[in-house]
Amino acid sequence: MKLYSTNNPSSFVSLKEAVMKGLPADNGLFMPSSLTPMSTDFITNLSKYSFPEIALEVAKHLIQDSIPLSALENIISEAVNFPAPVVQLDDHFNILELFHGPSLAFKDFGARFMAQTMSHFNKDEDKELVILVATSGDTGGAVAAGFYNTPGIKVVILYPSGKVSDLQEKQLTTLGNNISALEIDGTFDDCQALVKKAFLDQDLNQSIRLSSANSINIARLIPQSFYYFEAFKQVNSSKNIVFTVPSGNFGNITAGLLAKRIGLPIHHFIAATNLNDIVPHYLNTGNYLPKPSVATISNAMDVGSPSNFARMADLYGSTWNIIKNDISGFSYNDEQTRIAIKEVYDRYAYIIDPHGAVAYLAYKDYLKEHPDTLGIILETAHPSKFIDVVEPVLNTPINIPERLACLADKEKEATFLNKDYTPFKDWLLAHY
Repeated sequence: MKLYSTNNPSSFVSLKEAVMKGLPADNGLFMPSSLTPMSTDFITNLSKYSFPEIALEVAKHLIQDSIPLSALENIISEAVNFPAPVVQLDDHFNILELFHGPSLAFKDFGARFMAQTMSHFNKDEDKELVILVATSGDTGGAVAAGFYNTPGIKVVILYPSGKVSDLQEKQLTTLGNNISALEIDGTFDDCQALVKKAFLDQDLNQSIRLSSANSINIARLIPQSFYYFEAFKQVNSSKNIVFTVPSGNFGNITAGLLAKRIGLPIHHFIAATNLNDIVPHYLNTGNYLPKPSVATISNAMDVGSPSNFARMADLYGSTWNIIKNDISGFSYNDEQTRIAIKEVYDRYAYIIDPHGAVAYLAYKDYLKEHPDTLGIILETAHPSKFIDVVEPVLNTPINIPERLACLADKEKEATFLNKDYTPFKDWLLAHY
């Protein structure tokens, strides 16, 4: 598998280099040089494969010979060992539950695959690898769980102070060992900017081996494509299938676009956002205008400058009228989100989290003009992670799974920093 930078399509690197570096030196994003369709026989017969078997076939197709088959089988067995069930609400609405992993978020698939892949590539290195990751909520918990106690790898998680839920913060700040948390006095975009600046800092990179665990790392996107195939298999419908994706940094929907590009017959995508509507605005107008992020109750989508837009533009050659044929964009405010949470519960007796609620609203609006479709809404996190939002709306207790409830009484350990780069760089040099 060869990859190129979105800023330089003529320069190629190996999968190992792309995964371990995270970002190209030119500040682009790595993309596969070849996205050929999988065999029609495989797509037609998805029902014959288990989820791990599907994951292995897709990984083999994308990764090719960059990882030996025996090692890839081990990576898949460790990363894809929990389900992604589709729950049917009615003849049009289906929920793809992606929260059955250890951190109760969809990012468990990407984080665990990436941890195992990095461990494979890192096994012969003498110098430890330091993973930098910015989180708006769920990424940090998934990465912390995925990389916890991984030999030779340390993880530094940057999160915006006061802008993640209490239980999300506990997932980032209570593991210890090889996991460190930095509480940044700023937004997610500020956290992400610090991470990107660190990767481009030649002086820092001479001292520390750095890599990324955000969806800017291609090792996050590859496994996120797996569950699109798994969901498609489960609904097994002759209708046009539309995936509705709660979107922040746009890695999840980009993974779906990769799945479509290699042959999965997805009819359409819906990018569902909160008030951080940069991409829906682009899809509706052709104007891409990043702006400072706004805090909302669907905090994992509070991103004002989505990194993966560069990959989306690369896939379509930055051609707006082609992109908008495959992707529609919708955005909603907090009050609409709360109403949707209540509506889903009253109508279907299903408890949905704020991010899934935004996606529900988007497909509901899309369905008005496209009644011949079947929607699959990506429910990206367990509602208990947003108990302070969901419980008051429903006026009913939300069950908290034990692996999350056990964190409530643990003591937070985090270093508070302002959003300036120098204190962040000094902290890294002092600790690694």
